[in-house]
Amino acid sequence: MTSPPAITWEIRDGIAIVTLDRPGQSVNVIGRAVKAEFVQCFETLEQDARVRAIAFFSGKPDNFIAGADIEEFVQLGSQSEAERLSADGQDMLDRVARLAKPVAVGIHGACLGGGFEFALACHYRVATDHPKTQIGLPEVQLGILPAAGGCQRLPRLVGVRAALDMILAGKSERAKKAQRLGIVDELVHPALLQTVTIAAARRMGDGWRPRRRRAGGLLLDGNPVGRALVFRMARKQVLRKTGGHYPAPLAALDAVRHGLARGMREGLRREAELFGRLAVTDVSRKLVQIFFATTALKKDAGVDGAPEPLPIRRLGVVGAGFMGAGIGGTAVAQAEVDVRMKDADLQRVAAGLTTARRVLDDRLTRRRITRHQHQRLVALLSGSDSYSGFGRADLVVEAVFEDLSLKQKVLREIEAAAPPHAIVASNTSTIPITRIAEAAQRPERVIGMHFFSPVPRMPLLEVIPGAHTGPEVISTAVAFGRRLGKTVIVVRDAPGFWVNRLLGPYMNEAMHLLLQGARIEDLDRALVEWGFPVGPITLLDEVGLDVAEKASGVLQAALGERLAPPPALAGLVRDGRLGRKSGRGFYRYAKGRKQGVDAGVYALLDRHPNGGPRPGEIVQRLVLAMLNEAARAVGEGVVRSPRDGDIGAIFGFGFPPFRGGPLRHADDLGAARLVADLERLAERLGPRYAPADVLRDLARHNTRFYPS
Repeated sequence: MTSPPAITWEIRDGIAIVTLDRPGQSVNVIGRAVKAEFVQCFETLEQDARVRAIAFFSGKPDNFIAGADIEEFVQLGSQSEAERLSADGQDMLDRVARLAKPVAVGIHGACLGGGFEFALACHYRVATDHPKTQIGLPEVQLGILPAAGGCQRLPRLVGVRAALDMILAGKSERAKKAQRLGIVDELVHPALLQTVTIAAARRMGDGWRPRRRRAGGLLLDGNPVGRALVFRMARKQVLRKTGGHYPAPLAALDAVRHGLARGMREGLRREAELFGRLAVTDVSRKLVQIFFATTALKKDAGVDGAPEPLPIRRLGVVGAGFMGAGIGGTAVAQAEVDVRMKDADLQRVAAGLTTARRVLDDRLTRRRITRHQHQRLVALLSGSDSYSGFGRADLVVEAVFEDLSLKQKVLREIEAAAPPHAIVASNTSTIPITRIAEAAQRPERVIGMHFFSPVPRMPLLEVIPGAHTGPEVISTAVAFGRRLGKTVIVVRDAPGFWVNRLLGPYMNEAMHLLLQGARIEDLDRALVEWGFPVGPITLLDEVGLDVAEKASGVLQAALGERLAPPPALAGLVRDGRLGRKSGRGFYRYAKGRKQGVDAGVYALLDRHPNGGPRPGEIVQRLVLAMLNEAARAVGEGVVRSPRDGDIGAIFGFGFPPFRGGPLRHADDLGAARLVADLERLAERLGPRYAPADVLRDLARHNTRFYPS
């Protein structure tokens, strides 16, 4: 029995109305079968004398075309096979672009990758003004480049600078911005999409042709000297952002430049050639694995046999400091829930509401919301120095100081003020949830929701069930975290949870290296060159030295002396060096900006930099300390799977994505090699480097964290 077609059409008054709707799938993607139907459809319509023009739509309610079928992409076995796949896609879209009959496309929902490349090949583009309509070329995020003509058609449509801005960063734009750039010809309400698109097709069928004007950039784009400057600046920016670890943006830059210099046909050939090279690289494979992992996490309720999550309409936040305000502002901006903030006095509440509102102000400035939407969302924020308003809360997040007795006191107050069904979540970064819940009348309603600072920007959320947390509470916390736009992992209620557990030995070792004469800037540079977004010393300043000291104390008390921080850290805290927030830590800060190393740190450490270990040893010691602890934590069941652990490290503190995460990187190195390297370090530096039992077992049985 053959499956129903993905592409269907009907002819009305000379206009062929074509619909793509992959049967049994929630989104449209372009795979081999759909390509064949595309070719057949457009060949048939071109030959049909009744058809004067074509109007193309998606049959999915909130998705146009999400891109190519990634499942087919990962099956590519060779460079030549990948190059052929690209060339086939180019041929298909070239037929659309050269069709004698004009094609108007109506876009609603995600129009990404190959879907956007198809839209670029059409002759007129209408898009809805709905927030779900996102248009872009995200291929570089998978380690590849737009390879069905995107690197050729987009620059010719909107100019080099605007095209490179989208292609090199893998950016998606809302339809309103796409219209300003010249990508979209008309912007309409979703209810008018079909009517307006068909009307455009009819006008073109009668001989009308749209006249287009670029949004800007002609002064530089319009001449070879100007274009050369644009390409040179773009290359410098890419290298600054990627450190040369990600080849796809540079390859995309090459494809754009080649096509503009030598013509469309040569540009397409170069595009396919570069796609073939990139598709089989280890970097692309790692980034695709991350894509599949994050996609799977979006469907993971966090607990086996999870009940339906409860609806969260009203959120209470206790503690209006930087974290609490960030949680409140993000909840209003992302989930559009009522947020009631509480702190000890009205001055703190006012400061917290101002900070929370900045999240909305930023969205207004970046044109993510309209002024009317901004006013409506601001009205959802309120606060008090009492628990008034908490009686209707569905979820209350406490974000008070990291002190067990204080958190237990606040928990009792929340339970007295909130309704019995309310979930109480602690934003603790170190204190076990089960300990906090000892003060609860309803411990089954208590859970940990560990956000990372700054909340609006950091993508990870750790959800931590306590010993008595109910499954409905877990699934609700996970679902609400996703409404906030977070990547959510569920972790065991263990010291440091997952992220801080890995960061503990990493940061401790950075301090040991400083005490052995390493320069602050050398430590940071070595790890940035290895692939981290910032080095360990900068990270300490960002986290706060006082916070790091407290977290280290918790880990040491629970896990022993191997996680003891060097005493020098406490000395820096006593000197008032808390990092960026106090204006000085290892670096000096003015108006929040890093000004350079504060040489006074070396005197407090009673050490003067003498060069210290070489960069290779710095990287080895810091990375192996982290990998070893990750293995231990996996062995203790802190994360439910290696997938969750790697995604947590990548999204939580920026472990280099092109390396796949700490556990994939450990697999790449091999357990036997890791054990041997750790044993050598343990002989020289002490038992903190003793290999984890999990690594010894993997080495003994020649196995891995992931199936090979």
